[in-house]
Amino acid sequence: MTATVSTTDTPLKASRASGTGFARKAKAYLALTKPRVIELLLVSTLPTMIYAERGFPSIGLILATLVGGAFAAGSAGAFNCYIDRDIDKLMHRTENRPLVTGEVTPREALVFSWLLGAAAIAILWFGANPLSAWLGLGAIFFYVVIYTMILKRRTAQNIVWGGAAGCFPVLIAWAAVTNSVEWPAIILFMVIFLWTPPHYWPLSMRYGEDYRNANVPMLGAIAGAKVVSVQVVLYAWAMVACSLLMIPAGGAGWVYTLTAVLAGAWFLYESHALYGRAQREDIPDKRAMKVFHGSISYLTLLFIALAVDPFIGHAIIG
Repeated sequence: MTATVSTTDTPLKASRASGTGFARKAKAYLALTKPRVIELLLVSTLPTMIYAERGFPSIGLILATLVGGAFAAGSAGAFNCYIDRDIDKLMHRTENRPLVTGEVTPREALVFSWLLGAAAIAILWFGANPLSAWLGLGAIFFYVVIYTMILKRRTAQNIVWGGAAGCFPVLIAWAAVTNSVEWPAIILFMVIFLWTPPHYWPLSMRYGEDYRNANVPMLGAIAGAKVVSVQVVLYAWAMVACSLLMIPAGGAGWVYTLTAVLAGAWFLYESHALYGRAQREDIPDKRAMKVFHGSISYLTLLFIALAVDPFIGHAIIG
């Protein structure tokens, strides 16, 4: 009886262990792509496609652009994890990434990064058009080479210029629909470019000790709250002003305009509140995160309005 049970149970246990191992490995590979960053990037992609089309593009084009864009962002994120594995193990925020824990080897991560990037370019090339594929390649290059390899460990302006990689999804989306890059796409690119510093610098304040331990010169880690808050306010004003350029140069209607004004005013209020607190006292790290979370809400509202705008009313100008 004992022998029979043992013989029967062993394959079942092995199968369960194999299944668990596969799921854990798949989860580790997914973590390499930084899925939360991908979610944020895709928030801007579909609304931009709808606005460029002035309606809904074909389902096939939407899927190709979203999947290709997600793969491109995932490839860039995985390359970043591979390159930064030495400093990731020094920071509490990143100490559980797969390359730090050993769930994925450096070789596996590097091969995965290249394969995902190649798949992204192929999907964009054949599913959308070559221009969107070239822009996808540009986004990967900018994040991996310009930001991760050149700027991140050398200058406090790293996230300003390196953050341009996160602006490429709107160019890819516009190019996928129109096979061109026009002024509305450039304006949206600049909105996200100017949004990135006030979005990320409060986060770097929250995890300042991590960045200092890893010797990464994020502004929020090496400058005081007074300096950071001034920069947040300046970039916030520039971002809101840039978002309003969609009215004269991008054909925006009332839905987008009202949202840009109201959401922009709210984010400016939060930015000035951060500045006011910083001038009076040293800001606790968690208080700075209110602006970080608020920036995500602002961008989400703006792009939801961008998607709805073509269906309600007409352009305010022209």
